Amino acid sequence: MHYYIEKGIGEPLILLHGNGEDCSYFAHQMDSFAAHFHVIAIDTRGHGQTPRGDAPFTIRQFADDLLVFMDEHHMEKAHLLGFSDGGNIAMVFALNYPERVGKLILNGANLDASGVKRKIQIPIEIGYRIAKLFAGRSPKAQKNAEMLGLMVNDPNVKVEELSRIQNPTLVIAGDHDMIKDQHTRLIAQSIPGAELCILQGNHFIANKNPLSFNEAVLRFLRK
Repeated sequence: MHYYIEKGIGEPLILLHGNGEDCSYFAHQMDSFAAHFHVIAIDTRGHGQTPRGDAPFTIRQFADDLLVFMDEHHMEKAHLLGFSDGGNIAMVFALNYPERVGKLILNGANLDASGVKRKIQIPIEIGYRIAKLFAGRSPKAQKNAEMLGLMVNDPNVKVEELSRIQNPTLVIAGDHDMIKDQHTRLIAQSIPGAELCILQGNHFIANKNPLSFNEAVLRFLRK
């Protein structure tokens, strides 16, 4: 069901893109990571070349989809690197299926909508309300409502749940990220033993500052 690209050999490393994107977001990571790992970048349900299907369009459903993907590809365990909504998928997956995760990298993830800077979140919420109004009449509005809804209603993870994550974790974000700095730090502080890395750049550091991003991720993964 999932469209994916892969490169390299070794331990599996799954890359999960953000809202409205596809696996091509990680163009600057594939070669760098594939020198050390079997890298698999997948298109989430309803994104890129993966069909929408009939199941709910939620972060928790995407985490369950990932479990199916791993089972189909006989992957007992994988390192997970998730960006933005992909980070939220990885976080929920690690909470629900910890035994299937090696190391966990959360890039620009958030627990709920309150973690996003208001100047970013307010237009998202307005767009969501407008798209919902027209969703019944327009397939495009319906798709917009679903995509924006992920950023309004999901993932709703309680901070105290994070203490259950025992996998080695790296929390990584930009110093001008759209996720509030204190929110990123809260996530890192709430996961036992998690490392925090703040890099120069905005939300899209993997794409805009790939050298520093790849170096930080590989340093963590190869420890």
